[in-house]
Amino acid sequence: MSETTIAPIIAPIIAPLVRDLVAWVAAEPRPYREVIEAWRTSCPRLTVWEDALEGGFVALGPGGPEGLQVSATPRGRALLAAQG
Repeated sequence: MSETTIAPIIAPIIAPLVRDLVAWVAAEPRPYREVIEAWRTSCPRLTVWEDALEGGFVALGPGGPEGLQVSATPRGRALLAAQG
């Protein structure tokens, strides 16, 4: 698997959503709580947050008063750059 591709780890239907999530946190780190509220789902077929995290496209890190922050990783930024 190339460093900038999502497949085959992530289902093709979810790949565009993973890119959307990565782009959203690449614009600015977001509080974990905000990311989970926006991207977490109980549907086992829509695992956007889980796939982005497990694929190494986003990461959790220390934040300010809001606690953990979610940001795009170098791999996530490479994914965005490869997609144009």
